[in-house]
Amino acid sequence: MMAADEAEKARGKRAALSFAAVALALGLPLWWKTTETYRASLPYAGISALGSLRFQLTVPISVVFAKGTLPGAQQRKLPFTDTKEEQSLLNPKTSLTSRYETTYRSATATEQAALGMATVQEADAALLSLQEDSLGSLTVYVVPETSRLLPQGVGVYVGKHRSAVVRCTQGTEDVLAAVNARVQRVVQAMSFTADSVTTTLSDSVPMDQLGADTRRPFKSSLGYEITFSLLNPDPKSHDVHWDMEAAVSRYVQPFLNKLGLVANFSVDSQILYYAVLGVTHRFDKASSSFILSALSLPHVINPVEARLGSSATSLYPVLNFLLYVPERVHSPLYIQDKDGAAVETNAFHSPRWGGIMVYNIDHQAPDEAPLPLRVEVDMVRVMEVFLAQLRLLFGISRAPLPEEFLLESPGSEGLADWELDCLLWTRTVENIATVSTTLTSLAQLLDKIGNIVIKDDVASEVYHAVASAQTAIQELASGQLGSAFQASKEAVTSSERAFFDPSLLHLLYFPDDQKFAIYIPLFLPMAVPILLSLAKILQEAKQSKKEPTKTD
Repeated sequence: MMAADEAEKARGKRAALSFAAVALALGLPLWWKTTETYRASLPYAGISALGSLRFQLTVPISVVFAKGTLPGAQQRKLPFTDTKEEQSLLNPKTSLTSRYETTYRSATATEQAALGMATVQEADAALLSLQEDSLGSLTVYVVPETSRLLPQGVGVYVGKHRSAVVRCTQGTEDVLAAVNARVQRVVQAMSFTADSVTTTLSDSVPMDQLGADTRRPFKSSLGYEITFSLLNPDPKSHDVHWDMEAAVSRYVQPFLNKLGLVANFSVDSQILYYAVLGVTHRFDKASSSFILSALSLPHVINPVEARLGSSATSLYPVLNFLLYVPERVHSPLYIQDKDGAAVETNAFHSPRWGGIMVYNIDHQAPDEAPLPLRVEVDMVRVMEVFLAQLRLLFGISRAPLPEEFLLESPGSEGLADWELDCLLWTRTVENIATVSTTLTSLAQLLDKIGNIVIKDDVASEVYHAVASAQTAIQELASGQLGSAFQASKEAVTSSERAFFDPSLLHLLYFPDDQKFAIYIPLFLPMAVPILLSLAKILQEAKQSKKEPTKTD
């Protein structure tokens, strides 16, 4: 009987040990593996390399000499290529350098014929078909000093495409050196500058390092929404009409078509009645008018924006352009600048928001005229102001040029080709900087919170963003502005998809303490008998060691 009891105890011990071995050797690792957070690998080294923000902007320049421009000795040296040394444009924290690859050659027979036309505008149009339509490249045509192509007193003509005409100065020993001096000024006027890039990256540059006239442009985005609003606070007195659809088609759409490479645009308009500016203006007895001072302009935005209602539902930045018709009792209303002088356009713009124009109505009609007074808005005058503000909001501005420069108007498109290139230079650099910031923040977040799931598609977007950003940097260095900008847009798109992926939300994962709180009630009933059995086995083993050994 005792032998049977001993065998039963031994069998119980083996069973308990078997259950414990299976639970520890197989169950626990299997549970740990099946409940662990899946985290695909990320290119942390590539993300860290992007944080250095090292750019090199290369500008291909072609200098074409017309017949009779260079002496025979220098003419025989053509064609040849010269590369200007790199120059640091920004502070050491943001390493950005420029390089100019200049090719010198003689004019072809077709180009020589175009340079012999009556006016420089006709020559510029004829030369357009002979140039390589490459974004970011510049072509400078050098004509003799005696050429009648340029008007008297004009040394440089800057066209609306990607070319300029420079008058060669005779009587110098080294004509090529004199031409290079003018070409350098042309390139500085038609290409990117340190100020333009600094303004674009102004979010990462302290305000005290920016110039006094620096205006922060709209941040780079894949799309923008433009809203034109007519504010009529006194509809009982003014029946205001504006043909915004025709005005957009004639003035705004050509400009947006030119910017179609930069982003997508949508345009809408609205009329708001009983909408006031929400600020106090004072009456000026000397001019019998009401004055809106520059100090009160910042307080106009918030009250007006509450009535617009477009920014809350938009996925993209909204550019607001407001045409305000003052009330009859508060007319005319004029805007004064900080010096107390009247603003010529009677309008102002707010960086990264939009612009407001005050449109006064002539009230010389007799008092017995029926109300409301019908008003037809002069859309030509209004759209000239709004287009100028739109250029400023995108950071498109022309620096003051020397008196010898003749700058051609961009025409109905409102934007010259070289101005578009300048915008693409800055937006490409800004896109790469945005990708670096986004991916760095994402990497820091995922490193800090180890329970966030990193799916394969999220990791794929991160890899694609890093690769596209590196491609954009390489294309910038090689002078391929178009492909560099497209690569930077792809990098921004992929980085935003990865950063805002729903799988990264905190509600979709459990911290370790919550995971244990969920599984302990399930495992505890099973683990208690096994642990008690193991404890009993250990206790019996200790007692058996303490008992004296019996001898026959």
